Amino acid sequence: MAEGSKRLGFRRIPWLNIGAVVAIAVAGLVLVTKNSQGFVAHYILNVSYDPTRELYQALNPQFIKQYEVQSGSSVAVRQSHAGSSYQARLVAKGELKADVVTLGLPSDVDGLRNKGLIPDGWEKRLPNNSRPYESTIVFVVRKGNPHAIHDWPDLAKGDVEVIVPDPKTSGNGKLAALAAWGSVVVRGGDEREARALLKAIYDRAPFLDPAARSAGVAFAVEKKGDVHLAWENEALREAKESKGALEVVYPPISIRAEPTVAWVDANVVKHGSEVQAKAYLNFLFTDEAQEIIAREGYRPFNAQILARHADRLPDIRLFPITAIARDWVDAQNRFFAENGIIDAVYSPKPRID
Repeated sequence: MAEGSKRLGFRRIPWLNIGAVVAIAVAGLVLVTKNSQGFVAHYILNVSYDPTRELYQALNPQFIKQYEVQSGSSVAVRQSHAGSSYQARLVAKGELKADVVTLGLPSDVDGLRNKGLIPDGWEKRLPNNSRPYESTIVFVVRKGNPHAIHDWPDLAKGDVEVIVPDPKTSGNGKLAALAAWGSVVVRGGDEREARALLKAIYDRAPFLDPAARSAGVAFAVEKKGDVHLAWENEALREAKESKGALEVVYPPISIRAEPTVAWVDANVVKHGSEVQAKAYLNFLFTDEAQEIIAREGYRPFNAQILARHADRLPDIRLFPITAIARDWVDAQNRFFAENGIIDAVYSPKPRID
């Protein structure tokens, strides 16, 4: 993975380029929103996971307006996007100087605590354990669902080709693996059966892209594979943009994904951005932001707002991480650490074009 840097504003921010991820390279990993006058008193960098570009492009202008009215000062928000676990590692190493992180997995955020960048108990500083919304993993298939894919076992039938991101770098990839595993054991199967299903899925993956968006481009734009295991919001977007060529399939059961946010204490102190970073994350829990979150295909923590969007975000059986591990950190160690469960059934499959 190539890395470089680019001068933006007052601080040097790494500029990421993830090899074959064409869509990311085109869109850019750092996007800046400014006030109309061009002068900005404060900047914050939001390091997020791969599919949230559109979400924060919608949220940031509303936050900026609110902040400027309430504080009388101006602020701009930079965005950085790539695979959730990859992003977390860059922040932990100091290569991305995040003021806030809005990552796909609680364990990715907690990894910053292990590096001393955020304190113990960080998740209690914001509502709902610092989780402004939930999501899940669903299927995207071709028009008419020619392979009759309706449930997780269908992914292991015949010559179905599965597009799924790499679980070593992508939150989507990790969650797809956990969802497949849980779809077996939560319904009474044993771990041998769960391992067999995971192995079958990876055997049917022609490649493992490093992030969710590039996997989606491979499926939806380049027309590779028969089914895409995607974040719900990505599935909805892909189906909408396909104009009927793609369909979303909700399996009977999937995982309750819990993307999590935090301000990075060590960085906001250095940057003098603590006030802005806290205001930004608190904004995500307001009714205004929760409506935007739902409109963009995420499941807001506000139950009343979620209910208003039930036509697009249907009620399905979502099992918690505690159904298959003690917590998210335990799941990270058990499944994705070196010599964990995933290593027994997975081998890297870089994309070769």
